[in-house]
Amino acid sequence: MRYEFGFADRFDRILVLDLRTLQARVEDGDFDAAASAITAKVVSSWRDLGDFPQRVLFASWWPLGRPNHR
Repeated sequence: MRYEFGFADRFDRILVLDLRTLQARVEDGDFDAAASAITAKVVSSWRDLGDFPQRVLFASWWPLGRPNHR
């Protein structure tokens, strides 16, 4: 199963989920927090509904703007 994802309206990354093993990878090789969150949402939906969703909406919010990594 393939899911396009990205930030804002830019769906510039592809998540690939193996339906037999539920192992996920990102085509660009960068399995970051965003990819992990999308994977968790898809798998949770599959467990709840018994089928993989066609679309998944995921929103995050950072208090006071962007996070400060110092």
